[in-house]
Amino acid sequence: MVEMQRTKTKVESTQRYLKIAEIKDDTIIMKDGSLRAVVAVSSTNFALKSEDEQNALIAAYQSFLNSLDFPVQILIHSRVLDINSYLEKLKGLMAGQTNELLRIQMNEYVEYVARLVEYSSIMSKTFYVVIPYTTAPVKENFTGRLRKILNPALSIASREEDFEKAKLKLEERLNHVVGGLGTMGLRSFVLKTPELLELLYSSYNFETASPLHAESIKGIEISE
Repeated sequence: MVEMQRTKTKVESTQRYLKIAEIKDDTIIMKDGSLRAVVAVSSTNFALKSEDEQNALIAAYQSFLNSLDFPVQILIHSRVLDINSYLEKLKGLMAGQTNELLRIQMNEYVEYVARLVEYSSIMSKTFYVVIPYTTAPVKENFTGRLRKILNPALSIASREEDFEKAKLKLEERLNHVVGGLGTMGLRSFVLKTPELLELLYSSYNFETASPLHAESIKGIEISE
């Protein structure tokens, strides 16, 4: 009898292939030491605007791009929108509706939306602007490196000081971008640490990430 040896396939973690080292103080720290801030931005329906409004918007966007002396990344994130809670809320309102005609119309609307969701996924698009900041490498002499080896706390304090200085520079860029987006009539807000974690997790875990619930974007109104 020949004994078959089973070989176990080691599942590699996605994190191993990412260039992200950690998320700290609402900032993404890359493995090369550079920083990233992420801004969520509202959308606008360009097609419904008049010709003058379209031209003004294009001119504002051109002016915004020309004002940048650093690169930015525009990210569009599409997710399935879960509207079950919205339908349940409508059913509750329908049950308390005393006007028979309105109750029938609400019931028909709920059934229509339910059928629409059954045959097609309703997608929600969220728009982000990623702002980078890269610090220039600092060359240390032998004495400086030796002091940090002998005193690890000094090395940690030095890294923290470098991080705070770089974060201030990143915030300057961040304020410039947010102000430029505002001139185009776009609303925006900076993603905090929990929101950055959720965005990164859902971006790299499509099968296990929860869909975006309607309640989570109700007060933000950044998607269209």
